[in-house]
Amino acid sequence: MWREIQGCNDWQGLVGPAASWLHPLLRGEIIRYGELLAACYKAFDVDPSSSRHLHCKFARDDMLRNLGLHHSGYRVTKYIYASPREGAAAPRSRWIGYVAVSALSDDDAETKTRLGREDIVVAFRGTVTSPEWAANFMSSLTPAGFHPLDPRPGVQVEAGFLSLYTSQESGCRFGLRSCREQLLSEVSRLLRKNKKQNKREIDVSITLVGHSMGSSLALLLAYDICELGINSLAASTVAPVTVFSFGGPRVGNSGFKRRCEELGVKVLRVVNVNDPVTKLPGVFLNEATARVLVAGNEEYEMPWSCSCYVHVGVEVALEFFSIQNPGWVHDLDGYIVGLRCPNVGEINENDDGKEVTVLSGMNATKPYNFALNLSDDDQLLMDDDWNYMVDGFADFLAMHVTMVSKSALFLVLLFFYLSKTSWFE
Repeated sequence: MWREIQGCNDWQGLVGPAASWLHPLLRGEIIRYGELLAACYKAFDVDPSSSRHLHCKFARDDMLRNLGLHHSGYRVTKYIYASPREGAAAPRSRWIGYVAVSALSDDDAETKTRLGREDIVVAFRGTVTSPEWAANFMSSLTPAGFHPLDPRPGVQVEAGFLSLYTSQESGCRFGLRSCREQLLSEVSRLLRKNKKQNKREIDVSITLVGHSMGSSLALLLAYDICELGINSLAASTVAPVTVFSFGGPRVGNSGFKRRCEELGVKVLRVVNVNDPVTKLPGVFLNEATARVLVAGNEEYEMPWSCSCYVHVGVEVALEFFSIQNPGWVHDLDGYIVGLRCPNVGEINENDDGKEVTVLSGMNATKPYNFALNLSDDDQLLMDDDWNYMVDGFADFLAMHVTMVSKSALFLVLLFFYLSKTSWFE
């Protein structure tokens, strides 16, 4: 059953036709991976006065235990760092997630039995700092070029995500490599260790989970692993590679999507219909504008389709929002609560007449009222997330106002030039 949960059949029979129903087993697995992903936010130190600022608060061996996940059956094997570019400044590494593995020894036989295989998990947090927001808005498409012998120029991804995935901090005294090099090295090491330690063949899976920007990195890593063949275990055996995406944006063009499907990359996208991030990039150039229907219900690919952003994978749709905090529509906790509470109605006021956080979960036959009560600490974290979003968008406007002005001037000059020629005669 675990292979179906990992998407071997593209979740047929596990996800409803309206993308708003989930099989209970699949729902439970998505929530479990969501909790492992939420640990990235809880462990990330955003206190500027802390000695661990922009790094993990805990030592690697103690992280899951300190966050109450010591019974998860996983053990962290490596921390992952990424280096977003900060304009002309040199990139600075920031902790962005971790790699963990289940069933490391005979002592973990219970976990191995429950999961049905050894599971390698890579978890990526979403955008937090301003340079990461700036990377999100670098929306031009560029060839991924991961395979050194076959770069495939038609497979294109967003430049900002690619930069975050491949950039490294220059002159770092710790010798940190790029996010890509760290991940490929660790995943390869764990797969080799699996072959060496186990006398008999044991199933292994590679599960990549991410929220927001992190889901983009998860998809890039999944494509990278399969393109390079790192998940090949034997002559005819490969480890399945699955991405569980929470509130993820589009990553690449139609060529990228086709190549992911050819390589067998499985992607399950959990989206909130009210989340604007899931509609970016490619607000205008996307799946809807890449093709049109012609006579006979045949699709015609538009000339600009190679420049259109396209989502990859199967979608699971949630619907929730927050009256108190607009940033809640993109919050990972909102996604997890929406999955936990599939029958959710709407209320706008509590008994005292005060506004409350309102969630609309997945469709059900008998909805019930639900209000999410937030502690002061939770509300403070949500406020911080919203402030980061506002600050990041302000940085984006500041960086791109010159480019927009030049583009507008170019269009005016072009129109003036054409008006003087025979085009308008």
